[in-house]
Amino acid sequence: MLRGTSYHLVQLAQRCLQQVRIDQWRKELEKENQKMAQARAFGRKYRPEELANGDTPKQLLARSRFALMKFESQIKDNNQWLRLLIAYQRYPEFEEAYNHTLQLRQICNLTDRNAAEYALDKWIQKSKKAANKAFYSAAMSLHWHRESILNFFDNRNSNASADSFNARIKLFRANQKGVRDTTFILFMLSKLYA
Repeated sequence: MLRGTSYHLVQLAQRCLQQVRIDQWRKELEKENQKMAQARAFGRKYRPEELANGDTPKQLLARSRFALMKFESQIKDNNQWLRLLIAYQRYPEFEEAYNHTLQLRQICNLTDRNAAEYALDKWIQKSKKAANKAFYSAAMSLHWHRESILNFFDNRNSNASADSFNARIKLFRANQKGVRDTTFILFMLSKLYA
């Protein structure tokens, strides 16, 4: 699993993509509620639309969540493939958001700072022009933290080890049910994690 800067970039992109999925799910929910109200008004029973794979549009969007977190080469299940293909045909902005997310994930794999800088700037500009506000917010966040992100590409070091050590300290303190004698705790930590 990725750690540090690249992990946070991937996480940010995934959240944006999931926001696109959730927004589309809400639209489908509203459509279904309107159709249910119309059916009731005419005294009929509502039957939801069934897609080629047997899902309703709401189910399609809910069940495609995990497939969206993978590269296309990692998707092994044929049902997930079919679900994604139907989603791409039905919601073109869905495929666009997925590909845009993959572009940011691929930037994390670059080894050259200059190439990463060019690709990141290009991604930020494209995100600012995107219709979805989630990607715009992500682009602004990346813009403000651009230098620290690009520092990762110099030697691919991150603060992951410090974060891990801080998590161990928090766990140690939680297991001890608080800290009264700070000097003793620091002494114990230096002995345990030296």
